[in-house]
Amino acid sequence: MFQHVEAYPGDPILSLNEAFGKDPRPNKINLSIGIYFDDAGKIPMLPSVRAAEHKVVADAGARPYLPMEGAANFRTAVQHLLFGADNAAVKAGRVVTIQSVGSSGGLKVGGDFIKRYFPESTMLVSDPTWDNHRAVFEGCGLTVKTYPYYDAATGGLRFDAMLEALKGAEKKSIVLLHACCHNPTGVDLTKAQWQQLVPVLKERELIAFLDLAYQGYGDGIEEDAYAVRLLADEGLSFFVANSFSKSMSLYGERCGALSVVCPDAAQAVNVLGQMKATIRRNYSNPPLHGGQLVARVLTDPELRPMWEAEVVAMRDRIQLMRRKLHDVLSAKLPGRDFSYFLTQHGMFSYTGLTAEQCDRLKEEFGVYLVRSGRMCVAGLNTGNVEATASAIAAVLG
Repeated sequence: MFQHVEAYPGDPILSLNEAFGKDPRPNKINLSIGIYFDDAGKIPMLPSVRAAEHKVVADAGARPYLPMEGAANFRTAVQHLLFGADNAAVKAGRVVTIQSVGSSGGLKVGGDFIKRYFPESTMLVSDPTWDNHRAVFEGCGLTVKTYPYYDAATGGLRFDAMLEALKGAEKKSIVLLHACCHNPTGVDLTKAQWQQLVPVLKERELIAFLDLAYQGYGDGIEEDAYAVRLLADEGLSFFVANSFSKSMSLYGERCGALSVVCPDAAQAVNVLGQMKATIRRNYSNPPLHGGQLVARVLTDPELRPMWEAEVVAMRDRIQLMRRKLHDVLSAKLPGRDFSYFLTQHGMFSYTGLTAEQCDRLKEEFGVYLVRSGRMCVAGLNTGNVEATASAIAAVLG
């Protein structure tokens, strides 16, 4: 019956992670998958989340289905985290939020909604972007094209080219934007650049779709929500998907959300209703446990500051690894400019390595990077950063 079904080639990142697991070399280094590891190379269990889980379990009762849109306390906590509790759009009822199965689930629900209500719109994504962005939105039936973003020559942003491309985009195009900690490059827009982008979005009637998977890993929890709050304050209607996988180390719980900022409260009611219909046709309703951990951490007066301090510690460790990698590489290859490791933000960095150089890193040194040259900086630690730098210097030299 299934002879016509072709083999799945595998996800490039997850497949590389599987190959790493099978590698018998004791000193192998995994810088491929987007997971935060502590300095011991372990996925941390955050004390704030552990404490929240004790409280949630102690209070647990029956486990009914959640509403299609998710738990009310989770959804409110997400809105306050992203927009601020006193945000005018939130107070006016213009923001609707659904609890999704990870931020990937939020992207999928948003993509299905867009395909139904903006069927002729094209999805524009940055060049490059996270591989799964294209897969998710093409899976929704959308046409996906790119706009200029990464400057390989400088390790920075092609902002002028990006603006020109968006100025020429068809009206009602959907523009996927990374709110902070761009995946895979680590190159972000500045506040001034976000402000320059707003008039273009308005003039061309473009619909922004923000992806915020790393809030707190860039400049801070509040600072990393800058783009979300700016677009809301400017009166734009837009989507934003966010995740707690990284910021709360809740990868397997699949805790995410999708929020939509609407022109008025009446339209918001209809948008929420149709997103609920989209969810019902997909997975019916989200899981219970992980979302309650998030809601407890975000609203508990003791746990919230504890969590915020933990996010600072994770961000500081990533930045320390960036500096260490930069310093060792600069010493080994004087004359080469590695300053992009210091200016890029978040978990990821575009190293500038070619696919062949990445293959050589894996085969000769046991250092695993995605063949695009993307490095998960959070996979570095004090025990492997010098070996990583030495291996990179060897393939660059």
